[in-house]
Amino acid sequence: MKYYGYDDFKNDTLQLLVEVQSFQPEVIVGIARGGLTLAHAMSEALNIREVQTIRTELYDATYKRESLSIFGGCDLKDHKRVLVVDDIADSGETLQAVMQNLESEFSEITFRSATLFYKNSSVYKPHFWVNEANEWIDFFWESDFKSQER
Repeated sequence: MKYYGYDDFKNDTLQLLVEVQSFQPEVIVGIARGGLTLAHAMSEALNIREVQTIRTELYDATYKRESLSIFGGCDLKDHKRVLVVDDIADSGETLQAVMQNLESEFSEITFRSATLFYKNSSVYKPHFWVNEANEWIDFFWESDFKSQER
């Protein structure tokens, strides 16, 4: 297991922003929960106030469920370029399902995806990514804020 701290996140997000800027997104869709921290940071840097979310469930802690569930939707009418962000393309099933869902609902919009990590065994390769993952990533927003017995 690899701990991924704030300084790594900040540096990798800045690197990811360089790649994403050429796409010029109008909206950012964060995949909850893992993509929300990245979606917020990127929206601040790109000065994009429109941030929307889609919630998915595929993992319970480190246990992978049998099927993926998608909850909620997005209102993307009147937009042309949408960036979908998540923390990692691990199996890739989440990102693939969300991208297919959005692309089928909004066929006139160009979607691109961005992650901090990508596993080469993933069924979906993001358009933009920074690190290749070879082990389980323990993100600071997962481990540093877990409930402590009080």
